[in-house]
Amino acid sequence: MSCGFSGKNKERKLQIETEFGTIKVKLYNETPLHRDNFIKLTSEGFYSDLLFHRVIKGFMIQGGDPDSKNAEPGNRLGGGDLGYTIPAEINPKFFHKKGILAAARKGDQVNPEKRSSACQFYILQGKVFRNSELDSIELNMDAVRKDNLLRAKMQTIQPEMNKLASEGKQDEMRARFNAMKDEVLAEAAKLPPVKFSEEQRKIYTTLGGYPSLDNNYTIFGEVTDGLEVLDQIAQQPTDQFDRPQKDIKFKITILK
Repeated sequence: MSCGFSGKNKERKLQIETEFGTIKVKLYNETPLHRDNFIKLTSEGFYSDLLFHRVIKGFMIQGGDPDSKNAEPGNRLGGGDLGYTIPAEINPKFFHKKGILAAARKGDQVNPEKRSSACQFYILQGKVFRNSELDSIELNMDAVRKDNLLRAKMQTIQPEMNKLASEGKQDEMRARFNAMKDEVLAEAAKLPPVKFSEEQRKIYTTLGGYPSLDNNYTIFGEVTDGLEVLDQIAQQPTDQFDRPQKDIKFKITILK
């Protein structure tokens, strides 16, 4: 999706105005589809008087739902969209440190390609981790990767399993499943273990972030000024749907 803002070297900068202050962000040229879409929507005035409709302290603040404009108090928000999604541009050089700007998306069950919402985004607050916690997260991410491989492989043999089930061949089903599981485990054993870089560990144990989200959402920018505003917004009281009890409106404009 090209919107006429594809200059390779010019860094696009924007500001997010709120009652708590202004957050300034820069967009990454390495994620051009997300960058250009965000610039396009901003230039069209889409991001005007929308709400940060989902706020979770120690995690993130989320906005961009078109249904949040003039939304009635107490209404659950987060389901609005613009009728299209953006292909994932997940770049391993970007990770979930505090202050990153990333695209929200639907879950893997209905969105295995990890395509992004056209308009909803989040700014990560996260938290500071200990090295021992990062060790545990690495192991968990390894386990999740194996589970994902297993599910993907299971989908490929599901027709065969259904046929065996319809024929009442239970022993053959179990043998086929076990053989498939062994194949996946052998494949997973060949993959390098998940390891955070020295830079990641330094940032996650000082500035903070949320490493378990890495490589699952498209990060397309970061806060350059106004992290204290992010912290203030993240502390606001919310209801059972994580919507702030008092509306937090924002307006995004392009900086020259």
